[in-house]
Amino acid sequence: MNPLLQTLQPYPFQRLRALFSDVEANTSKPAISLSIGEPKHPPPELAVSAMSQNLSKVAHYPATLGLPELRQTIASWLKRRFELKSVDWSQQVLPVNGTREALFAFAQAVIRPNSQALVLSPNPFYQIYEGAALLAGANLHYLNCTAENGFIPDFDSISDEVWDDCQLLYLCTPGNPTGALLSLEKMQQLIRLAQQHDFIIASDECYSEIYFDEQAPPSGLLQASAAMGHTDFPKCVVFHSLSKRSNLPGLRSGFVAGDAEILERFALYRTYHGCAMPLHHQLASIAAWDDEAHVLANRSMYREKFSSVLKILQPAMDVALPDAGFYLWPRLEYSDAEFAQKLYATQNVSVLPGSFLAREANGINPGENRLRLALVAEAALCIEAAERIVSCLDSL
Repeated sequence: MNPLLQTLQPYPFQRLRALFSDVEANTSKPAISLSIGEPKHPPPELAVSAMSQNLSKVAHYPATLGLPELRQTIASWLKRRFELKSVDWSQQVLPVNGTREALFAFAQAVIRPNSQALVLSPNPFYQIYEGAALLAGANLHYLNCTAENGFIPDFDSISDEVWDDCQLLYLCTPGNPTGALLSLEKMQQLIRLAQQHDFIIASDECYSEIYFDEQAPPSGLLQASAAMGHTDFPKCVVFHSLSKRSNLPGLRSGFVAGDAEILERFALYRTYHGCAMPLHHQLASIAAWDDEAHVLANRSMYREKFSSVLKILQPAMDVALPDAGFYLWPRLEYSDAEFAQKLYATQNVSVLPGSFLAREANGINPGENRLRLALVAEAALCIEAAERIVSCLDSL
């Protein structure tokens, strides 16, 4: 077996199951889960219909590169959404089976294994970044995201020596779990550093379509690159998904876009990896990427939920509206793991301890004494969960 498998840590939800294993939930109350970021809003009928009408396509092998029509639709969406003048669908866009798979595989394709190979990651983080780096034979350098730095890594504090060893920088904007946004200016600073120190930026932008101000959508890495005059997006690769934007997590549909030279090599890797998206999924994806009405409606539902839930929670705990995304990241005066246990035992509500999403770095675990609350369920359940959280806090 690959000895690097021993470096992997248990996934957060595995740790959560272990945390609850000796706890008896209060089953007099219906179970409510805020622990997993799986959207529960209805998927767009146009995508479901497109898939059901094309089920006969299962009789055909799909190509790794995907249908030209899908890549063209994605390129058009990128241009509209991020105000890009041009995106070459044939060289700068690659469909993938969900961004989780692609974020993992990307590190395997781009890392040059050696004892100095370094991957930089925000902390807390989506654990795929860590596993991808470790199995690629790289070391991790964690960038703490705390309230003091606005949940944005202090990139200015990173030494030239660290940047020189860096081969891959993972970004997540909007952040999971913090919801923090990187500014266009900060992305441009990182692009200049990538060019100076020869590393690749992988920007996970899966939550970019869930935000609260319709006049201020989150910026993207390709947008930042283009604003610098770099329409070839050197060193820049972005990851987008239909899971959150269109409530289609089971479709496993996303894309990678950016630097054509990097994508050419990544496509070669994927040819061997055997991960082409099924044709009926591609046709459903075309329908979803080509429609914004359902995305507007989706944001409206989240906006109303956050407003209702925060009215309940804010008088009782330290919690604020995030910049974007569908998570709350409240701070507690108690152990996050112990509170999660008590909440489960007394209120039958599942939440994810923040410390499970981070690692200790520079003497702290930046997720400690925090919770990740995924407001993905229907509004009534989220409101009831918030009321039960307050009841649990009152009991303490």
